[in-house]
Amino acid sequence: MQIGIDKIGLFTPNTYLDLVMLANARGVDPDKYTIGIGQDQMAIAPLSQDSVTMAANAAREVLDDDNRDSIGLLILGTESGIDQSKAGALYVQRLLGLKNARAFEIKEACYGATAGLMTAYDFVTAHPNQKALVIGSDIARYGLDTPGEVTQGAGAVAMIVSAAPHLLALEPATAIHSDDIQDFWRPNYSKEAFARGKYSTEQYIEFFQATWADYRAQTGRTISDFKALTFHLPYTKMGLKALRTILPEATEAEQAQLLDRYQESTLYSRQIGNIYTGALYLGFLSLLEHSTQLVAGDRIGLFSYGSGAISEFFTGILQPSFEKQLAGADHKAMLAARRQLTMPEYENQFQAELPEDGSEYEIDLAMDNAPVILKGVKEHERNYQVRI
Repeated sequence: MQIGIDKIGLFTPNTYLDLVMLANARGVDPDKYTIGIGQDQMAIAPLSQDSVTMAANAAREVLDDDNRDSIGLLILGTESGIDQSKAGALYVQRLLGLKNARAFEIKEACYGATAGLMTAYDFVTAHPNQKALVIGSDIARYGLDTPGEVTQGAGAVAMIVSAAPHLLALEPATAIHSDDIQDFWRPNYSKEAFARGKYSTEQYIEFFQATWADYRAQTGRTISDFKALTFHLPYTKMGLKALRTILPEATEAEQAQLLDRYQESTLYSRQIGNIYTGALYLGFLSLLEHSTQLVAGDRIGLFSYGSGAISEFFTGILQPSFEKQLAGADHKAMLAARRQLTMPEYENQFQAELPEDGSEYEIDLAMDNAPVILKGVKEHERNYQVRI
């Protein structure tokens, strides 16, 4: 029996900031952002979009009459949770019109959606007549005029996991490496994360090398067995640094192929930015929707990393007619239709906050055309609405 990803959907807010504009405003050479970091734009979430609404908006793309009633598990991976107790997955379940699923939220930095995917794999293995909905949804925040400002972003990726998947069949062998390190964290009292950037990059690469070596030892496979390798992308140059450490294992032709596929996997991230738990799957989706070289039967490697830290390297096989499960034209149209913010608009939107005392607050929805939105807060409760 094969288990894997049957469908995959994407959502990002409809406003963004151009990073050349940001560089000029901060007195930085734009090449540092567009070449050195590898980012061109970053999505900026209005108050009307949070981890719940973005998750529901992404999931609407993959739910249909054929799979809705068979969803037995709903997992939201996020590090942008809205409540210390109640899982965001339960709000998402209601907004999607789903019922009676196991619904919960997973937190482990950017690894959360992968933890959800692996849990879904086990669930569907035990319940092959049911499906799972796994979502990674996040708003990456580091603060205005901070070193991490250029690696912010917002968005969500949703995946249907099923038996006999039409997109990617996951292979059972995975390699995991975890350790208690302090490269990135966000205490309860802070709206922005703390990061040791250079140290985190070093750990990311070391964790990749550890999982890659473990995977090779387990399976006997080599880099020649892969048509593409995709990575967690907090910024697009991060995965490239890891990939380059193993490229000498490949022939010159294989190296060129892997580098080409890598660049295709970064195209959405360059426009959306860092979406934490969804970043790996944003890269995977970008690869599939931009590459013309992949065919059914190709093996894809995926490297997931969540600071703190845990990493996992796993693989999947592209399925016959996998292209029919994609919506590349719709995703590119969504990105093209976004509105570019000015610097004052960006800074005002970034600094806008819901009241911390739970008092009543109505959000201005004029700039948000998404189907699922947050209308405001009343009596300590968030008021969500499905408009379409």
